[in-house]
Amino acid sequence: MKNHFLFPYWCRYIGWGSIIAHVPLAILGKAHGINSVLDHGPVNETLFNGEHLFFICTTLLMSAGLFLVAFAREKIEDEQIWQIRLNSLRWAIYINYIVLIASLVLINDTGHILELNLWVPLAFFIIRFRWVIFKLNHSIKEDTK
Repeated sequence: MKNHFLFPYWCRYIGWGSIIAHVPLAILGKAHGINSVLDHGPVNETLFNGEHLFFICTTLLMSAGLFLVAFAREKIEDEQIWQIRLNSLRWAIYINYIVLIASLVLINDTGHILELNLWVPLAFFIIRFRWVIFKLNHSIKEDTK
């Protein structure tokens, strides 16, 4: 099976690095009073003020990291991995729409809904895909004992 649309295996490490780098940057930005543009409502003066650029950079950093981790090849890419990847993607879309509909009904701020819609599908895909791979590896180790 050909996997034309997956990144090389080493891109996963770049993705994890950008995800990990996002966390202290976001905390540092909040500590220095650079809050998200989403918290302020309308943009103050221009579209590209410092707060908005900080928000764009950190959001792109996190999104690119999640994207690289989610769509990097495995060391051994076979039909079973493709099936697990497809099922995880399907469940990620289900969860994304559940979260999206619930947030549209329960949350009044549409900016946070956009941020949720960017990160939830990729994050849930990564979590479910890794969990199924972990369970599969664990069952193989149990069978060989």
